[in-house]
Amino acid sequence: MSTIIFLNGTSSSGKTSLLKALQTRLHEPYLDMGIDKFIWMLPKRYLDRPLWDDVLGKAHQPGPVGLTLFSGMHHAIAAAASRGNNILADHVFVEKAWVDECAELFAGTNAYLIGLTCPLNVLEQREKERQDRTLGQARLQYEVIHKYTRYDLELDTSKLTVEDCAEQVIVRLKSRPAAFRKLKVIID
Repeated sequence: MSTIIFLNGTSSSGKTSLLKALQTRLHEPYLDMGIDKFIWMLPKRYLDRPLWDDVLGKAHQPGPVGLTLFSGMHHAIAAAASRGNNILADHVFVEKAWVDECAELFAGTNAYLIGLTCPLNVLEQREKERQDRTLGQARLQYEVIHKYTRYDLELDTSKLTVEDCAEQVIVRLKSRPAAFRKLKVIID
């Protein structure tokens, strides 16, 4: 049975670093099918305004292109896993419809939902230091990123190293996932 691991957190919460650490440490191969991979599939002109608003909209309310793109991502992950691939996917669950869709798709599978938390001041400092993100993304996502979710595991990346986070995820994989199943019950 394939394993799917979703990492949900704001911009600069450590999703990409944890994803890379898990790809290195997990014995079986895990495909990186996260949100940035799908965003970068768009034509370059969609990565800047005004077309960027069609992707993530304003105040991180997804636009029509984003709704279609991320639904496609969810279904692509489900399809790849159904063929025996293990998946790692970083996500920003800022839209309830995305959580609901994933609950429908993954409740009966071996899919884990891991929440990455971090104080806002730390996120904003990381965002500044990275210099590869639009300043303010973390602040915009902060109030809604965990609003619609339940988790199999929550990790505070301001208190744990990426190695500690990876180890906790690996330990959690020894038990059955429950988050998407619980979320599906909520929406049914």
